[in-house]
Formats: sequence, structure tokens, C-alpha cells
Amino acid sequence: MTETRFLIATHNTKKRDELQRILAPLGIRAVLGADIGMDLADVEETGQTFEENALLKAESGCRESGLPCIADDSGLVVDALGGAPGVYSARYAGVHGDDDANIVKLLGELEGVPDEKRAARFVCAACCVFPDGRHISARGECEGFIGYEKAGNGGFGYDPVFYSPELGRYLAELSTEEKNALSHRGRAIAALKRFIGNK
Repeated sequence: MTETRFLIATHNTKKRDELQRILAPLGIRAVLGADIGMDLADVEETGQTFEENALLKAESGCRESGLPCIADDSGLVVDALGGAPGVYSARYAGVHGDDDANIVKLLGELEGVPDEKRAARFVCAACCVFPDGRHISARGECEGFIGYEKAGNGGFGYDPVFYSPELGRYLAELSTEEKNALSHRGRAIAALKRFIGNK
């Protein structure tokens, strides 16, 4: 089988390796910009949805590299907050990637909200853009609830306050393998893989 290179629109080697495991059966080799000697442009995430942001990143990577490009965008959606923090999940408290500040703001916004109204989900939209202009996208979700305080020492982002009824624990209490088994990103990429395999 001839190996086809697909660019992954991230600088994260762990994400590349995860996608490599998923896509390898299709004869695909996942590469980062650094793997092919390219310094890819950072894309401003101006979309109003996860799908729009994933498409922006995949289009940019494909255009720059000439390779099929896979990108994803993900975040936390809380019902009681009208879907917030949504596409602003990583910068909810104002500074991109300040997990502790984001959690403090989230718990503050949910103060007084009872158990039955704390439903939430992690959402991931994954998109693949091909050099001929075609694009496909898929979505993965992980359902749960927002707790009242942090639990566990693993994970990142909102994992310490996100409770999974499926496993009976907070995501920050799970091993990497357990989390990957129900990961919104893993589900989105697995769905995308099925679409790519049918192309």
C-alpha cells in the first residue's frame, strides 16, 4: 500500500501520534509542519462554531503545504450557560490557556445552579481539506456534568470539574487510555477516518 501524507494542523506531537495510530490502517502518515520543514502560519480562530474554526485551520494548512490537511477545534458546552464557554473555552477568563482561571470563572458562573441543570459536553469538530478543494468534517461529543470543585490530578483544561456518568469519575481522575476511549476528539477523528476511507 502506498503511504499518503496528511498534514495535521497543530504543533502538538502527541496529537500527531494519536492521529497516526487512528489513520495508519488507511495507509496515511500523519505529519506536522516541522516534519516537512514548514513553519505553518498561526490561524486566527474567527469562526462562530467549532466546525468553522476547524475548517479555517485545515484550509490554511492545505493551502500552505499542498497536502491534505486535518484540523480540529474543541471546547466545553454548558447547557445552563447557553452553550458557553463554547469556542471561547481556552480563553474563557481572558487569557488563552489559563486553565485555573477558566475553571474559577466557570464555577462562579454556575454558582447556585442545581445538579440537574449542570449538564455539559465536550465537543470536537474535525475537518479534512484536500488539495482539490473537497472537504469533509465530523463531530464527536462526550457527555457529562460540571461538578462543584476540582477533582483528580490528570488531564488538562476543564477535566478536573467535568464528571463522566459513563465512567463514574471526573476526567482528571482517568488514565490516558480511559480518557481516550471516550474522548470527543477520538470520536470525531474516528468518524472522520470512516469518511476518508470512503473517499
